[in-house]
Amino acid sequence: MRVGAEVRWFLSKWQPLRGREGELSGIQLIALDITDRKQAQEQERSLAEKLQQTQKLESLGVLAGGIAHDFNTLLSGILGNADLALLELPAGSPARQPLEQVLAGARRAADLTRQMLAYSGRGRFVIETVALPQVVREMGSLLEISISKKNVLRYEFGDGVPEVEVDVAQLRQVVMNLILNAAEAIGDRTGAIALRVGATDVTAADLADYVLGEHVAAGPFVYLEVADTGCGMTPEVRARIFEPFYSTKFAGRGLGLAAVLGIVRGHHGALRITSEPGRGTTFRVLLPAAARRAAAEGQRTAGPQGWTGTGTVLVVDDEETVLATSRRMLQRMGFEVLAAGGGRRGLELAREHGPGLRAVLLDLTMPDLDGEQVCAELRRAWPELPVVISSGYAEAEVMPRFAAHGRTGFVQKPYGFDTLAAAMRTALGEDVPAAG
Repeated sequence: MRVGAEVRWFLSKWQPLRGREGELSGIQLIALDITDRKQAQEQERSLAEKLQQTQKLESLGVLAGGIAHDFNTLLSGILGNADLALLELPAGSPARQPLEQVLAGARRAADLTRQMLAYSGRGRFVIETVALPQVVREMGSLLEISISKKNVLRYEFGDGVPEVEVDVAQLRQVVMNLILNAAEAIGDRTGAIALRVGATDVTAADLADYVLGEHVAAGPFVYLEVADTGCGMTPEVRARIFEPFYSTKFAGRGLGLAAVLGIVRGHHGALRITSEPGRGTTFRVLLPAAARRAAAEGQRTAGPQGWTGTGTVLVVDDEETVLATSRRMLQRMGFEVLAAGGGRRGLELAREHGPGLRAVLLDLTMPDLDGEQVCAELRRAWPELPVVISSGYAEAEVMPRFAAHGRTGFVQKPYGFDTLAAAMRTALGEDVPAAG
């Protein structure tokens, strides 16, 4: 029943009133206002649906992260062996071109695993404090050529927008994926895309409408909003858009919006979608406003070519292909190499050759003893021995586990010759400063 502008629910019972002769003399109505009960039931149903959706996305994130890790391990053998083969071939060899194509394919596959790690929230982040409007402006030319000429791209930047602490490369991926998604929604028709950046204070009640909102504290945020005049989405489509490889296109593929969700999750943000069929779609991304300026992490670069390693390196990895490839790369760098196919065997070789070891290249995930357990044992015996951890997961996720283990480096799978050489140089204290 509508009472004024408000809808209220009643539980009613009707019964006739009769006189002495049985004639109908009236009707008795008993009504109980159950509006509060109905609202509580609706809120409970809504919360249950949000919890189910959150658990579904988290489960898919765990799956994507696990697949990406295993895929990175497999790619290590492909990328490493192709890299070695190129180094050993003369410049004019006809075999160089197909090998370069193998390398290019492996690197594209590695890019895909990085997107999967981003979706799972396990991507690599290099945090800087930046002004979001400036980042978007710098992408202007790239965004313009990425969409149809029938689409008009408008920029709307608020005043006094606080800085944010983000991985700029990942943030650019968010902007690009949202713009491409908007352009695809418009299709071949004439349309407009608005890209807005501004500041907002968000309450806990506001966050209830956001994906990942339950994991975010209320407070000051910077928002990035992409609104299009495209075809819009039904509730059924909207409920699935963050699933990996889900697409409404006939030949749809990829991790665009799934990667966006993972990147936003990794930056402790939230995301809201507003859409109706035929009325366009608006994506709003919230990023916490920076409370202080963060020190930017410098990217390490490999030193001059021709560097030669000396001494004995122990390689520990349960994947035979990775073990053999890493061994060959280290030998080409000039090291003598001991190889162990598991954590227990690695410790046995370390105890036999410990005083003569120059460094250890240690896989993180192994079935008998994992990298963390092996590293702890190595540290007890040789506190100053350089250890380089290798993993298909990102450094930001792995290395906090080794904070108490002293001199520990990292190299992410899949890695090529130059990347491994740079990691070994750094671990041995022979790295050179990155060129400025």
